[in-house]
Amino acid sequence: MTPYGLLDVDILSAVLITLGMTHITIVAVTVYLHRAQAHRALDLHPAVSHFFRFWLWLTTGMVTKEWVGVHRRHHAKCETAEDPHSPQILGLRKVLGEGAELYAQAASNRAAVERYGQGTPDDWIERRLYSRFSWQGLALMLILDVVLFGVYGVVMWAVQMLWIPIFAAGVINGVGHYFGYRNFEPADASTNIVPWGILIGGEELHNNHHAFPSSARLSSKRWEFDIGWMYIRILKALRLAKVRRVAPNPQVVPGKSQLDLETLRAVITSRMHVFARYGKEVMGPVSREELCRDAEHCRRLVRRARRLLLTEGQRLDASARSSLEQILAKSQTLATVYQFRERLQEIWDRKAPSQEALLNALQEWCQQAEATGIHALERFSKNLRGFALTPTLAR
Repeated sequence: MTPYGLLDVDILSAVLITLGMTHITIVAVTVYLHRAQAHRALDLHPAVSHFFRFWLWLTTGMVTKEWVGVHRRHHAKCETAEDPHSPQILGLRKVLGEGAELYAQAASNRAAVERYGQGTPDDWIERRLYSRFSWQGLALMLILDVVLFGVYGVVMWAVQMLWIPIFAAGVINGVGHYFGYRNFEPADASTNIVPWGILIGGEELHNNHHAFPSSARLSSKRWEFDIGWMYIRILKALRLAKVRRVAPNPQVVPGKSQLDLETLRAVITSRMHVFARYGKEVMGPVSREELCRDAEHCRRLVRRARRLLLTEGQRLDASARSSLEQILAKSQTLATVYQFRERLQEIWDRKAPSQEALLNALQEWCQQAEATGIHALERFSKNLRGFALTPTLAR
């Protein structure tokens, strides 16, 4: 055997093979652990699921139940002191630099793992091998790498060991709650890091995921790309996967002006889309009309004002809340559209005794919005009456 192992590859081939293996690991995390196990967005064929379990045992040592438990706890306690890895609480540097340690600490909380990790594999091989001897998989991977690739194998193994801690535990959990752009306004700080989810399997579209956690597809805009969804569609075409849920795709039906239970269902299901449209169609135009003096002043002011106006009140610190109050004090019209957004939020948050009661509350909101004389708000309300859901799996 040569110093470069049984396969005797050159350095370029070693690099490409390493990237290929780390990409398989990313796919296993996003498709199997995240979308299939943690959020039940799809069902995988048993052979596919077991391949991913075996691969993750070899390359990460992660236990399915622990990963799922930690991740579900993150969603349930997001941006609070009980969130296992929030940069808003712990600081970006800590989450980026100690992401693996934070995961291990959260996974050691057996009560939380049992609570949030229900429904994950608990068969013989999981109990007797994958969960019981998690580090032995990593050792076997090291032996295989050295035997096949020789001296390159040690470096390849080290890259494999660092890939998930850096990119998943660090970048997604850290940067994905700190920097980036937002399509939607869930009650957390999640962001889309970039619109092309390739390097981390689509997990770059983290804000989209927090807006629709149970969606098998993480892309939302037509110009966003989720490579994980591409793989899911390939598996689906091969009858190796069944998609259970994707994010809703609402549309406005032309000519529909009567709010009914079908409209209510579409509006409730598409809540994040509704608020995104409200920001674009109401908050943006009204801010420009009420606050702008000139083009340069407008760009800076509206961008900042819109961010404050669309952020849920509980996420605003004292300084941001003071700035918001100053902005609203400058314009009664802007204060009105902000109040209507808050009232729309209250309709969702209230515990109505029946769908009819919720429909009546939404009808009252629309009637009052259209009576304000604010054109942008009136147009939005009339469009809201025509909301409907359309099939989304073909996309």
